[in-house]
Amino acid sequence: MPALRILEEEGALINLTGSLNGLKPAQLDRLRRLFRRRFPAEQLMTGEFARELSELSHDISRQIGVLADRRGRIDHVMVGDDRRIFIPELERGGAARLRELRLIHTHLKKEPLSEEDLFDLTLLRLDTVTAITVDQRGLPEFFYTARLSPSAKTGYELFEPVRPGQEQEAFDILIEQIEREFRQSRDKTRKASGGPRAYLVGLYTPEMRRKRMPDESMDELEELCRTAGVNPVRRFVQNRQKADPATVVGSGKIRDLSVAAVQDEIDLMIFDRELAPSQAIRISRETSLKIIDRTQLILDIFAQNARSRDGKLQVELAQLRYLKGRLSETDDNMSRLTGGIGARGPGETKLEIGRRRVEEKIGRLEKELKSLKGRRELLRSRRNRSGVPVCSIVGYTNAGKSTLLNALTRSEVIAENRLFATLDPTTRRLRFPEERELILSDTVGFIYDLPPELERAFEATLEELGDSDLLLHCIDAADPLREQKIRDVESILLHLGLDEIPVLRVYNKIDRMGEEQKGELMVAAPVDSVFVSAQKGLGFEDLLLIMERRLFDHGTEVAAVAKKEGRAKKAAVQETVKSATKEDEARG
Repeated sequence: MPALRILEEEGALINLTGSLNGLKPAQLDRLRRLFRRRFPAEQLMTGEFARELSELSHDISRQIGVLADRRGRIDHVMVGDDRRIFIPELERGGAARLRELRLIHTHLKKEPLSEEDLFDLTLLRLDTVTAITVDQRGLPEFFYTARLSPSAKTGYELFEPVRPGQEQEAFDILIEQIEREFRQSRDKTRKASGGPRAYLVGLYTPEMRRKRMPDESMDELEELCRTAGVNPVRRFVQNRQKADPATVVGSGKIRDLSVAAVQDEIDLMIFDRELAPSQAIRISRETSLKIIDRTQLILDIFAQNARSRDGKLQVELAQLRYLKGRLSETDDNMSRLTGGIGARGPGETKLEIGRRRVEEKIGRLEKELKSLKGRRELLRSRRNRSGVPVCSIVGYTNAGKSTLLNALTRSEVIAENRLFATLDPTTRRLRFPEERELILSDTVGFIYDLPPELERAFEATLEELGDSDLLLHCIDAADPLREQKIRDVESILLHLGLDEIPVLRVYNKIDRMGEEQKGELMVAAPVDSVFVSAQKGLGFEDLLLIMERRLFDHGTEVAAVAKKEGRAKKAAVQETVKSATKEDEARG
């Protein structure tokens, strides 16, 4: 690891970093004196400075680099080995602006700008990068320079190498040109995008491809982005035997993505998988972008769509549980915030305090949700005692469940053409002839590979499903991935232990299908399936007839009543046990 020293001279910080071990005091003093140098605004560097840098680099047999600002002041001096320099971690400037620094460094092997030089130029958003080749006498031989260029495919433009003393382009005019080009490119890009710009990245192993094709998964991720208000600019798909443990797609691919992201004015990178905390941190450091995974993206959508107090608390709790394992210590020196003289030990770190606060908030939310859960159980117990059948609408997200509920019950539940528009369970009464009625419940949409955090995020909905006498599986009939999504929903119902509840398939959106496609679907669909258009009110007579037969035929009705009575008895026993427990605690 390179040594790091921050020296102080005349009240000003001198950022001298890199391989300083073994240098003589006189050499260190010469390095410190580089900070006194100033460049005129119209010059990239002076000939005198280039000579001083080359001689010193030749003397210590190590590359030397400096970072200078646009006023010609030296901010950093870096010492490397004979092949490369080590640029310290700089404060992030963000994707929307340049860092306003130029990099000037020596090359002892007489090589032009390396790939690493050009990578640093692009990723760090430097104005220019210049390599000074040093001859055998320690004098500067050639200047190799590149500058950022938003119009170039590579993101940079190379200048012809020049010898010391040859006329170069005025630096201040060059900077004005670079800023103007980036401003025009940024205005054009932002005007056309609307919302944060993102790269979608997917890595798929053979096992994952057997379950689902990469294009299908990326299509769904893109739809999730649009629902969250994110603009998916490009997608990158990689097939590997297994994910790279550090960066998922490999360090080389991350470098390529980093360079491309600067060109495309990218704000964040979204991965079509759940990332380990260490992977997210590593990729973020490599790319200087915000990194989120599929789980976090869905949680963000949940947070946008939750409207009830219960739903908001559930989503916040899910976010905190997800965050808890992803807190990291950002203070390299493990600085202590509490404790000290007279205390037992050094005190708590920022990381420990952050975790403790998250755990405390999780505890408060769980306590409040427990109180709300008690109210829901009371309402359900009253509903169970009434003997009214319960029918719940389930299905893949954006299949038209809320639209179906509105059409059947003449309600005005929010129904939008986007994923997870409904989070909170919504119930309405549906009346039949002969004074029959049922409770129809709308639920959150399911999605492939549902993470555990998200299952907890709509626990209230799952409780409603468990009390159902019939499940209406709402299916988007016009969806080309219809069969895959049917299997995904059935798999989730099995995982949740709801596979014993009778299911009625309702193929929605048939108005979007041709007659031939509709005929093929009716032949292939299971018996008793119903074909409707919730938006246009088609097929409701068949749907209501089958629902009535399933729920109110004599044998079914008796079974439903017995089921309700069983639930009521179970609830009464649970209430008795709770009361007895409270009495025991009071006596104790």
